[in-house]
Amino acid sequence: MGRLFLITLEGNIYSCKHCQTHFALAEDILSKSFHSRHGKAYLFKKVVNVTVGEKEERMMMTGMHTVVDIFCVGCGSIVGWKYEAAYEKSQKYKEGKFILERFKVSGPDGSNYMVSPEAQVGGSDVDDA
Repeated sequence: MGRLFLITLEGNIYSCKHCQTHFALAEDILSKSFHSRHGKAYLFKKVVNVTVGEKEERMMMTGMHTVVDIFCVGCGSIVGWKYEAAYEKSQKYKEGKFILERFKVSGPDGSNYMVSPEAQVGGSDVDDA
């Protein structure tokens, strides 16, 4: 196994709640209106220090999307997904963007998000569809 090189961010940072690896800056949030199986999720234009899984077709609240799960390079925890393709014209803005599940990351102030009792069991996506 080779040496692990991490990108260190400066500013208001979202990081892995398990190992504190930096993922994204608050200024890169595009939307806080998304939901995942574990509750709130944020759409980011840029995320660092993640690896991607296999592409898969996933039916979400706003339609079919091609996505890849994203994993922390520090500890291997799944932390969200990346939109590779959207089939609905109105959803094309998501392509190339990242979702970080709020339950799986620490906020800029070190806060953790707790799973809400009303968290969905089904597919995940934005709540204003």
